[in-house]
Amino acid sequence: MTIKFGPAGLGPVKDAEKVLEQYKKFGFKICEIAFTYSVYIKKEDAKRIGKKAKELGIDLTIHAPYFINLNSLEKEKVEASKKRILKCCEIGEELGVKRVVFHPGYYGKMSKEETYENIKNQIKEILNYIKKNNWKIKISPETMGKVNVFGSFEEISNLVKETGCDFCIDFAHILAREKKVDYEKIKKLFPQEHWHCHFSGIVYGEKGEKHHKSTEKEDWKNLLENLPKDKEISIVCESPTLIEDSIEGMKIYEKLK
Repeated sequence: MTIKFGPAGLGPVKDAEKVLEQYKKFGFKICEIAFTYSVYIKKEDAKRIGKKAKELGIDLTIHAPYFINLNSLEKEKVEASKKRILKCCEIGEELGVKRVVFHPGYYGKMSKEETYENIKNQIKEILNYIKKNNWKIKISPETMGKVNVFGSFEEISNLVKETGCDFCIDFAHILAREKKVDYEKIKKLFPQEHWHCHFSGIVYGEKGEKHHKSTEKEDWKNLLENLPKDKEISIVCESPTLIEDSIEGMKIYEKLK
């Protein structure tokens, strides 16, 4: 098993290369660029930043904007959601990014089955567009932390099987949604040899996720001891103290090896 650790955030364009150099010094091998509020990197800057990351041996991934709902009753919202994902893919290609992570959508007033079919069909359309453009990038719907939001690990696993899309396993979200993490079940549902994961501490209640918090050493230890030993795994830390927590995770992993 090889694990790459890194934070969810690159910061402003003007500092990007310096930040990547800093991340290299810390030993990070992955960085997720947060396009969560907007796709803030332009094409001409993307090439430069991507080149720097490649030189430093840091994999880049993207988190798409939060304003995505592939199951909206309003057609314009669905179209706008697809455009946001594809814009991330377009800039991601310039950055040399491997995958775009996104929150797929909400059940709203629809049944879980209807929601699944709608989201599946939209993902197929996005994948067709990617193929047409000869882009190499993958799209990765994420396991979600609230019970009223589409994205249980079973739903994400089924999307992967039925559309050929990629995936993001957020272990904090799974804990918040399910109140426990069934590692054995997750291993069966995601037999792929590469796992892209998110992790952090999390505060949750009956309806699931409330907010992320700093990651306790015990949380790291529990995750790292239970991960499969025969995969390549990337872990992006999304806690409020993401740099310190990523370093902590790496230290614990080194001791466990």
